[in-house]
Amino acid sequence: MATTGGRPGRPKAISREMLAEAACELFLEKGHDATSVTEIATRAGISRSSFFNYAASKAELLWGSFDERIAGADRAVDDGALPEEALRSIAAGFAPDTLALIIGNAEAMRIEEDLEREAAVRMWRITALAGRSLRRAGYSDAAAAVRGGAYGAAMMSSIWAWAGAGAGSAPLVAHLDAALAEVASPRSR
Repeated sequence: MATTGGRPGRPKAISREMLAEAACELFLEKGHDATSVTEIATRAGISRSSFFNYAASKAELLWGSFDERIAGADRAVDDGALPEEALRSIAAGFAPDTLALIIGNAEAMRIEEDLEREAAVRMWRITALAGRSLRRAGYSDAAAAVRGGAYGAAMMSSIWAWAGAGAGSAPLVAHLDAALAEVASPRSR
């Protein structure tokens, strides 16, 4: 019979989101860098080795649902989607999750540097998929790279605006549409 915490019975059922919540609790208590994978697993009631069934790292744990959406947008571009369509597929129905919590509490969790680094990785992935779509539409390599960067920045800035405004107060796609309007027709300032 399997045991959890010394009690007989079924093993504790857990999801990646539950594991991410345990990580957030520890980040608030100790800070991101001072929190180990083992501590996250223990807080969630699973073994360290079981942690890796859900994520390869702390970063993957926190960004996992967003990464899945980027992968879906990447496939949409492969199927012919325009950058705006691909980005909206990332934002559509994106519910407040651990990522929004982390962005809103980055200072308290002492995760700012890691958050910036990981956001840059995602921005680059979005830039690349938008650039691929634009090259297919006839843009030069340079134009596709520059405009693709604008799309990547639009996506990431909309996530920060969404989290800062209270992630449940408006859908992410509303923030994205405002950012895409800036990409489409920037105003002189």
